[in-house]
Amino acid sequence: MMRRIFTIIIISFVLIPFTHLAYAKDQITFWTTEVEKDRLKIQQGIASEFAQKTGIEVRIIPVQENLLAEKVTAAFAAKSLPDVLFHPVDFTIGWAEAGILDAKSATEAVEALGKGTFGAGALNLVKVSKGYAAVPIDGWGQILLYRKDLFKEKGLPVPDTWDRILKAAELLYNPPLVWGFEAATDPGQTYTQQVFEHFALSNGVKLTGASGNVELNTPEMIETLKFYKNLARFSPPGNLYWLHTRMDYLSGRAAMIVWSPFILDELSGLRQDQPVIPDIKKGQKGLLAKNTGFVSVIKGPKGAAQYGQLSYLGITIDANRALAKKWVEYLLNDGYIRWLSLAPEGKLPVRKGTTNAPSRFIEGWKDLEFGVTTRAKISEYYGMDAVKTIVSGVEGFDRWGFAEGKGALVSKIYGTKVISKILKRFLDGEISAEQAAKLMDERVKALQ
Repeated sequence: MMRRIFTIIIISFVLIPFTHLAYAKDQITFWTTEVEKDRLKIQQGIASEFAQKTGIEVRIIPVQENLLAEKVTAAFAAKSLPDVLFHPVDFTIGWAEAGILDAKSATEAVEALGKGTFGAGALNLVKVSKGYAAVPIDGWGQILLYRKDLFKEKGLPVPDTWDRILKAAELLYNPPLVWGFEAATDPGQTYTQQVFEHFALSNGVKLTGASGNVELNTPEMIETLKFYKNLARFSPPGNLYWLHTRMDYLSGRAAMIVWSPFILDELSGLRQDQPVIPDIKKGQKGLLAKNTGFVSVIKGPKGAAQYGQLSYLGITIDANRALAKKWVEYLLNDGYIRWLSLAPEGKLPVRKGTTNAPSRFIEGWKDLEFGVTTRAKISEYYGMDAVKTIVSGVEGFDRWGFAEGKGALVSKIYGTKVISKILKRFLDGEISAEQAAKLMDERVKALQ
């Protein structure tokens, strides 16, 4: 999905050994897609506390989300998988069926923590015959961000329907000063699949039909493709991905983008390394945040949906399983609030509390502050309505295929980026909408 992954990743940061943990007798390896320097520091702090309590050292290795699938595949072939993998739901079932993840160990961890302390939706998405393929840890819902001030100037309504979004994109299109809407178009990026899938879901496009078979060559898919191409007319040229859309929105050059809530701390000006629109009045803070509106559920002609992303901890087949389970259980118990503090705006708790304190982690999350250079509660910058928008959909996020038992196929779709590649060919005018829908259907069926 689309995550805040900075272009420069300081790999050496990860390899700093825990020299002060010389007493640790055991070691496990943890791969994480939370690669930003400040987030790595928090993760290393959690690992240090864990080592002090258990004597188990955790070696943290950052991996860019966009490269995760190929690195896991290579490590599996070399029998050198890490002990624990932090990963998106896109890959969970596929990796379990491929023999990469150990469902038995994950299920034992869920049962030790208390099955009833997790949201049922997060567990059901990774349900397998022997329990659960991985342990849910956090999630976020994709949102459409729009410039309320620009919309007000033009007398435009909230862009929560296709018609409203397209009309606003056209009326606010004033390049190179402002792009009406920045659509994801880079065929090599997971972000493109995430944004397009959100719009497809909003028009009732499912991965499978009533028969349970893949069915993407539908009137609803063709309609979605045509709408997306119309929307892309008001975007900058070239292959656009999360970095372009974020930079242009923060600099005031985009009227609308679709992003994850991870953008909220940058948007509020709480990161000095991410400049935003200069304050109009001296001393005025959070101007762009105040002028930004949020839409969670987008309504198309034949449906309505919010794309959601859930993340999991997978214990691999190569793991020291006893030690790996201890680390997983620690992250979801004593270390959980600190884990959520990595980015509270985009890490909603899927474990609500403990058996004795059922709402412990929900309440703890509400008290967390976001930002890096400066810290503040989300409600202080965006108000409680925004907080409600962000947290309301955890149990109702929509995705292709998971509810229909096609998780393994979804893993292949995201791994190959087949939809994004065909979408790009259509956007470039190489094929028609009808040809694109037919090709998507054929290529996805071939992945089964």
